[in-house]
Amino acid sequence: MKKFCAGLVLALIALQTSFANGGKQQDGGIVIGISKIIQHPALDDCERGIKDAIAARGINAGYDSQNANNDLSTAKQIAGKFQSERVAVAIGIATPAAQALANTLKTIPVVFTAVTDPIAAGLVTTVAHGENNVTGASDAIPTVENIALFKEIAGINTVGYIYASSEANSIVELELVTKGATEAGLSLVTQAVNTTADVKQAAQAVAGRVDGLYLSTDNTIMAALPAVIDVFRTAKKPIFAGDASGARNGGCMIASGSNYYKLGLSTGNIVADILSGKKPSEIPVKFATEPSELDFLIDLDAAKNCGITIPQKYLDQATMIFEDGKLTEKTE
Repeated sequence: MKKFCAGLVLALIALQTSFANGGKQQDGGIVIGISKIIQHPALDDCERGIKDAIAARGINAGYDSQNANNDLSTAKQIAGKFQSERVAVAIGIATPAAQALANTLKTIPVVFTAVTDPIAAGLVTTVAHGENNVTGASDAIPTVENIALFKEIAGINTVGYIYASSEANSIVELELVTKGATEAGLSLVTQAVNTTADVKQAAQAVAGRVDGLYLSTDNTIMAALPAVIDVFRTAKKPIFAGDASGARNGGCMIASGSNYYKLGLSTGNIVADILSGKKPSEIPVKFATEPSELDFLIDLDAAKNCGITIPQKYLDQATMIFEDGKLTEKTE
């Protein structure tokens, strides 16, 4: 009987230690949950950076990686799964996935990433530090400045904006796009969509009414980017994208925004800090502010198709040039 009681006590201590060290254990290491709202190049790059950073910190981790396929109910189900599994840390890639995790998980650390405006999304009340068990990294882009640059380079008078009305980040971007168009003296044509299946039709509806199209970090739109590119390539009108990852295969005349792999590295380091004992509430929200954390892509093939000449000063600033069907990255 004494041996049984002693064994039970040891088992309980081991279980308590497992939760104190970050929850579920697997194969001698911890399990980290990753919920991605949808699959597209930027979010895939971000996930890869997260895993590389955690490995570089010497943390033995397994991953439960889930894709919500742009469905909010699925994102909520994934959050419930992570709750029942007691993952060590839950990572939400993109705003809807992060919101689902933060709304469900109250005792498990939640780290968001690729979130445009974490305050507007209700994830934190200040970017100076995390909120309770939540902190993370933002992929906010200088939308107003981007639209001014678009007008300067492309000489447009009317700009289009396609966005998913269900994404909080896209509503925030809509306000910024409206401000940018107003300040640049541009007419603005907007088109809302519900799913990726609606995107091509929306692009077709907008293409004949605008001189160029601006795209933000909207996940629904970026997941259907090839369809948008096809429409605007045929119309011979330029695209400016706030996400360069999806533009690496050509089609967007200009793409400028966060380098999502490096954003993932920053996110992974936040996760590693939490696993090392730091509280999420002590960690400020990370923004990409250094030039090395940003991408600036110019597609000369797309510019030629639109009859636009890119000034040399912007070619000199570009971190990536797409020409003759090939991408060239400048080394630092």
